[in-house]
Amino acid sequence: MRYSIFVFAIALASCTTEKKQSLPLAENSDLTLGQEIKKTLALHQADTFRLNLPANSFISGHAHQISVDVVVTILGPDKKELAGFDSPARGPENFQFVAKEEGVYKVVVAPYKEFTGEYIMQLNMAEPLATDPAKRIEQVVASMIGEDGPGATVAVARDGKIIYSKGFGHAELEYDAHNTPQTVFHIASVSKQFTAFAIAMLADQGKLSVDDDIRKYLPELHDFGSPITIRQLIYHTSGLRDQWNLLVMAGWRLDDVITKNQILRLISRQRELNFTPGDKHNYCNTGYTLMAEIVSRVSGKSFAQWTKENIFDPLGMNNTQFYDDHERIVPNRAYSYYYDVSGYKKSVLNYANVGATSLFTTVEDLSKWAMNFENSKVGNANVMAMMEQRAILNSGDTISYAFGQVIDKYKGLKTVSHGGGDAGYRTFLLRFPEQKFSVSVFSNLASFNTHQLSYTIADVYLADILKEDTTKKDSPPPPPSEQKPTFDPSTLTLSDFTGRFYSAELETFYEFEVKNDTLVAHHPRHDDFKLTPVKQDGFEAGAWWMGNIEFTRDASRKVNGLKASNGRVMNLVFVKE
Repeated sequence: MRYSIFVFAIALASCTTEKKQSLPLAENSDLTLGQEIKKTLALHQADTFRLNLPANSFISGHAHQISVDVVVTILGPDKKELAGFDSPARGPENFQFVAKEEGVYKVVVAPYKEFTGEYIMQLNMAEPLATDPAKRIEQVVASMIGEDGPGATVAVARDGKIIYSKGFGHAELEYDAHNTPQTVFHIASVSKQFTAFAIAMLADQGKLSVDDDIRKYLPELHDFGSPITIRQLIYHTSGLRDQWNLLVMAGWRLDDVITKNQILRLISRQRELNFTPGDKHNYCNTGYTLMAEIVSRVSGKSFAQWTKENIFDPLGMNNTQFYDDHERIVPNRAYSYYYDVSGYKKSVLNYANVGATSLFTTVEDLSKWAMNFENSKVGNANVMAMMEQRAILNSGDTISYAFGQVIDKYKGLKTVSHGGGDAGYRTFLLRFPEQKFSVSVFSNLASFNTHQLSYTIADVYLADILKEDTTKKDSPPPPPSEQKPTFDPSTLTLSDFTGRFYSAELETFYEFEVKNDTLVAHHPRHDDFKLTPVKQDGFEAGAWWMGNIEFTRDASRKVNGLKASNGRVMNLVFVKE
């Protein structure tokens, strides 16, 4: 997801087997329930659909993105922005909102950036807003999943008890298995707080220091000239390149079997950093894989075994494990999916690495973990204090990221949270520590917004103490075209950039050739992609893992290499052979 402006006032309502009560829409509404309206967006165009609604209505629908990536904005009767939605560029762009007041609401559909193409608008739900919290949760989940598709699991804990838990949709489509609160999910980056907790426990026991140089435990890593500490791994301030981006640049697919040892060998070949350690925060999965290995080397046990003995067993998290063997059988496991124009498809995950990801658990087990922060059975006051220590950069600036958790505020209340996404899994853990309240949301559908649902549930249960956000944005104009510096690509001689370019750090090569007046890149394991010139010797790659490419020249002005950057990898060098 690129960005999200969620419905803070959104409420959730009934999705039970009883017959739903639909709202009558006024005659001047542009949408009717179930009707499909096919539209084509031109450059800088926005379509507006009106809905004349009674007060206390719950509305949901989607703009199915056929050949255009869209952004959906909801405007209230006062013409102010009520909500905005922008999820991945394929499949349905779901929207939902609560009409608190009677009046005409507008659903505005605009292209993301300069995209054009077709989409289908459909209104799925128009119902009275339910008042019971459980039924509200069920209503909003129903608006986010299909009747016969993948779904989600939810657990809500308060004052040391789970007060709500339920599963929705399918855990496995081929055998018609349904999600329940006991369904086991891969929770992706929500795993990171457990890795940070393990480091904090070992630090509290005096077995390591978070300010140790990581090469004390991982001597095979390159000496970059500036020491990298464990603390910098925790905070994503190490400057290390991200393992997933590196792997794909090297020709791997993210549904390949990817083991810990393969990642360690790749990281050990790196000779440059993205930045000086401590200068910046740049999210880096590599650091958490390295921390899991440090725990293993310090303890003499696998990371999976150490966390089982020291965290999961003591907390009674009996359905939880770090999954370090991609062939291991896991009972009650949910499989991951995504949706495209042909329907639901499997989103395969074969990770055999842990630390940054790969915790398997249930929403009820994760609630036990959340409640441990309120009444500690594992860890002590020192460990808990470490978990909330936020990063301080070399500049002295403090950021919101702590030990695998983001410390923030929501409507006046302190929050601790983290989300995750791998393949089709989407997860979120949200805690309000001062209220002893937590929400765990897992989904096995790539387009499901666990972040949104988590905060929406908090809105329902904490309504009496949350401070309402009264700030409303003015009606947004259609998205402007991006302002780019004027550059004449005809000044380039594309043949200068052809040839074979090799990276020793990745042990891979790319070949470039000119086809139909376009520079095209080849790799043995990836599809060909085009390069678009944006400046002298600089190109935008038609593949996210190569991002931006800057060719380099020698003293005689001949191209002798390139540097590739993609956000989490900066200036990775390839040499022309």
